[in-house]
Amino acid sequence: MRQDKRVLIVGAGFAGAVYARELAEAGYLVDIIDQRDHIGGNAYDHVDSNGVRVHKYGPHLFHTSNAEVIAWLGRFSVLTPYRHSVSARLPDSRLVPLPINRETLETLFDTRLASEEEAEALLAAQADPVAEPRNAGDYLRSRIGPRLTDLFFRPYTRKMWGLELEDMDASVVKRIPLRLDYSRDYFPNDTFQVLPRDGYTALFTAILDHPNISVTLNQSFDDSLRKDAGWCFNAMAIDAYFDCALGELPYRSIRFHHETRPQAEVTGTAVVNYTDAGPFTRETRWCLLPGHDTGAGTGGTTVTVEEPCSYQDNGYERYYPVKTADGRYQEIYRRYAAEAAKIERMTFIGRCGTYQYLDMHQVINQSLVQCRKWIASNS
Repeated sequence: MRQDKRVLIVGAGFAGAVYARELAEAGYLVDIIDQRDHIGGNAYDHVDSNGVRVHKYGPHLFHTSNAEVIAWLGRFSVLTPYRHSVSARLPDSRLVPLPINRETLETLFDTRLASEEEAEALLAAQADPVAEPRNAGDYLRSRIGPRLTDLFFRPYTRKMWGLELEDMDASVVKRIPLRLDYSRDYFPNDTFQVLPRDGYTALFTAILDHPNISVTLNQSFDDSLRKDAGWCFNAMAIDAYFDCALGELPYRSIRFHHETRPQAEVTGTAVVNYTDAGPFTRETRWCLLPGHDTGAGTGGTTVTVEEPCSYQDNGYERYYPVKTADGRYQEIYRRYAAEAAKIERMTFIGRCGTYQYLDMHQVINQSLVQCRKWIASNS
């Protein structure tokens, strides 16, 4: 096959897998590499000794209103409907719905709210209006007031991001809904909320199951690997490619602590957020997700507790790009992107390649659009 019909893809997460499948179906010969020992990127899952399917890098709940993305995924897996809900554990151990809804407000303020209008009036009385919110702290105080901000968001932000709310861009918290009814739907604006019936690893296995795709694991990227490829789509961290010559692009990472608990004690919502000042942010009770308890265990079930940290303190495992109110890291990224544009026959893709906080459906949609555009322009 001609060199221009061979493509190297770095990273076997969603971005790399989507590019690989689209290119393979268009007649390209695709070599995909990943430095990890598994496919699936951060969505990788496996069944543990308790017979429970665990997402190795934290819960991945698929939600979108993009019908094309759902149709594309549906080619490779049966998709099981799942409406996600979350509880927050208060300092006194009571559990309330999160995001904030009317039940949350009634519990905290020990009152009965007869309508959405009464709930809205309560929030308005708590709010500390900010004409032009400059950061996440301003935005939250202007919507829900200091008491609710300091309970649900300030300790969590310190743990999750290692920053104060006033240091964070408002977009980080704008994505969190606020409910005035009793709905516990965590993603109320998304039409489709699903999980792959047989897990994400099986989904990725099906996506990459094509005669034009070869996968090599435990393989770090080196420029010499590009010599036989007509193009490279690279999902590695863009600053790492340039040896951080223009500065590091920081990420928050997570240490995962797995516990076995008696099955009978694990009830309620699949995810519980912590509001205290301790080091942990949330726990996931995997057996409460559909299809995640295989029934092969011995009576115990797995719960995973998350402890955020700097990626430098966790083997450079990159999970969440840091978006600050002053945009300092986005400016560093733009400088890297300008340098990357000068490289022949290579495009950076995905969350790490573009330093964006992207949900799964956004990565898939972005990859489908950009890959199809590239195929059309190179046909």
